[in-house]
Amino acid sequence: MDVVIFGLGPFASLLWYLLGHDSPHRVVAFTADRAYCTEPRLHGLPVVPFDGLEAGFPPGQARLMLALGGGHVNRLRAARFQEASARGYGFASYISTRALVWPDLQGGDGCLLFEGCMVHPFARIGSNCILRSGSHVSHHAVVGDHCFLAAHSVLAGGASLGQRCFLGLNSSVRDGVKVAERCLVAA
Repeated sequence: MDVVIFGLGPFASLLWYLLGHDSPHRVVAFTADRAYCTEPRLHGLPVVPFDGLEAGFPPGQARLMLALGGGHVNRLRAARFQEASARGYGFASYISTRALVWPDLQGGDGCLLFEGCMVHPFARIGSNCILRSGSHVSHHAVVGDHCFLAAHSVLAGGASLGQRCFLGLNSSVRDGVKVAERCLVAA
């Protein structure tokens, strides 16, 4: 599947590397807001302004992956996901072959699950979520859309995160706790 990565920074480079070594996806280009497109190529691939992406990579030809972190409680990543969806783009997901997930994982579109993250049975992951290395989502837990779980964060059994939540490094949410939308649980 052809993929365009939204992002031009270190996170985009990391995702490009992982997709090339640990997925069936083929990265064909990078995109970002026009003001950030200062170089024509990244890793030998074209850099195309997001507002003109349809000209070279229309929605039917490529899916998107968003290599944007959790800044401003995931606001930019959520906004670009919604804008791209409205323009007809679909989203590819990446689940590391080194992640510990069950084959019936309930996950939304455009998720990135890095090596060593663990998702138990009956857990649900929303769309456009990032689960970094070593994060843990226990049984019956729910991760809302556009969330970011930093390395070694834990969402215990039956707990839930509202949309756009951010769990910092090594943070924990106890079993059964419901975290409201747009909350940051510090490292």
